[in-house]
Amino acid sequence: MTAAWQDVVRDAAAVREAAAVAVDAALLAGVLMRTGEQPNASDVVNYAPFTLLPSAVPRALFEQAYAVQQDFNLLVDAVSQNREFLEQTLASTIKVDDFTARLFRIYKQVLEEGLAQTVFLGINRSDYMFDCGLEGTAALRQIEINTIAASFGGLTSRTADVHRLVLKVLGKSEEASQLLPNNPAKGLALGIAKAWELYGSQRAVVMFLVEDVQRNIFDQRCVENELWNRNIRVLRRRFRDVFEQGSLDASRRLYMDGQEVAVVYYREGYVPQVYDEQNWEARLLLERSRAVKCPDIATQLAGTKKVQQELSRQGTLEKLLPGHPEAIARIRATFAGLYSLDEGEEGDRMAATAIADPDRFVLKPQREGGGNNLYGEELREVLEKVKDSPERTSYILMDKIKPQPALNYLLRAHSPLQVSECISELGIFGVYVRQGRELLLNEAAGHLLRTKAIEHADGGVAAGVAVLDTPFLV
Repeated sequence: MTAAWQDVVRDAAAVREAAAVAVDAALLAGVLMRTGEQPNASDVVNYAPFTLLPSAVPRALFEQAYAVQQDFNLLVDAVSQNREFLEQTLASTIKVDDFTARLFRIYKQVLEEGLAQTVFLGINRSDYMFDCGLEGTAALRQIEINTIAASFGGLTSRTADVHRLVLKVLGKSEEASQLLPNNPAKGLALGIAKAWELYGSQRAVVMFLVEDVQRNIFDQRCVENELWNRNIRVLRRRFRDVFEQGSLDASRRLYMDGQEVAVVYYREGYVPQVYDEQNWEARLLLERSRAVKCPDIATQLAGTKKVQQELSRQGTLEKLLPGHPEAIARIRATFAGLYSLDEGEEGDRMAATAIADPDRFVLKPQREGGGNNLYGEELREVLEKVKDSPERTSYILMDKIKPQPALNYLLRAHSPLQVSECISELGIFGVYVRQGRELLLNEAAGHLLRTKAIEHADGGVAAGVAVLDTPFLV
């Protein structure tokens, strides 16, 4: 906790008053989620969980994360266009991970048929933690890059206003004025609108592909409303709707309920559980279409953990981004140690090292959405079980990052107000648009800070573990 809050964090009366103001401010500002009991109804809602106080973030590391985002956009786009790299990198994974294999089959089928899509839209979020390591100097370390359904760009656009008010109530007006403006929802909508415009049909719509259970609808509505404000029509549909009502014409234009779709923005489709055979068919229909997919299937594959691990190998970035030495240096400076568990000598050695010292590492499967990683004894048990089987190649190992905890209050509906030791994770949203080979838009679109109590090893806001936060730069 930065010294700025030391005087208030232990003042129970001031904290109680500020928390009451904060909850009402969150409701007023629209920092909202539907309830677990009625996840598809908006007539009963509550505030999304958030910190009482903004968390201290080292200014230099925050600026470093922003400075490297356009480089990561370039890199993700380059990976998505490199069939040979994706085939080689994912060869071992698709033998043992059925979900990645099914995505890869669609990817190959669409390439062999010939891409109908000519405009490409990437919305990603690169997530970092601040590693204090042995020397105690904090360093920016990338956890992962999310290339599909990166969430909370909407709600985080409204969270800073809540924290500004809280600081004023606590007599910290000067600090309140230092909180940065942040509106990822606007930046994400800008990318979608640019892709819609390049698609070239004023009558066409943007389709949000959404979950069956839609607790986080208000986050999506923030982006959606930005599009309506630009007079771009938005539909919300599920995979099953695409299966039942979607169709392609002779030019592979996509139609839903008789309306041409210019852009498909995925807020679903990143976990195996959502796919039955009908949904796989719907996914194939979307991928075969001319519509701009965000992401297209190649970009989803570019975000897999196996690709992340391969990018950290010496020489890989140079092959993917020739002629960009400065970008490569900026990207490489954010990498944590990443290790392959492929079959062979290197994989054998890393599996044995992690079993002997599990607290040094995180074991990551090829999954998005939070709550999938394994630590400590659980990591050891899983590796013991799979160490001699090809199944181990469906995981990668990463050095465990050790951030410096700070005190804060995590405000959750129906939970007691108590101080917790917390750690934070910073995400930077990136947006790019490419037409053919030409990159027409490449921007950092805003940030997301999420904070959780140190007893939770893994999991984000949607998983019910982390809460929304605002960086206070120090």
